[in-house]
Amino acid sequence: MLPESRMKEFLKKRPPKTLPRVKGGHYWDWIQSCKADGRPASSSFGIAGPLTEAVLLGNVAIRTGKRIEWDSETMRVTNLPEANQYIRSPQREF
Repeated sequence: MLPESRMKEFLKKRPPKTLPRVKGGHYWDWIQSCKADGRPASSSFGIAGPLTEAVLLGNVAIRTGKRIEWDSETMRVTNLPEANQYIRSPQREF
């Protein structure tokens, strides 16, 4: 933080750590939450999924150069049908 005097002041009286700390990294945290104790991972899919969806939709909006309106239930852009081509990739034939 700037100015430096405020940063020094902050470091003297940091806020308390209220969130549980992850031991072993986020991969280990995820594996442990799947296997053992039943607690959710610190980065749950309930947060990560919608966040990823929003970021990817930002890419679609940039690619089309227009504002998009998204229906998350049907996973379709409702106001710009040509943007839906970027939502799913065509499946290859084997």
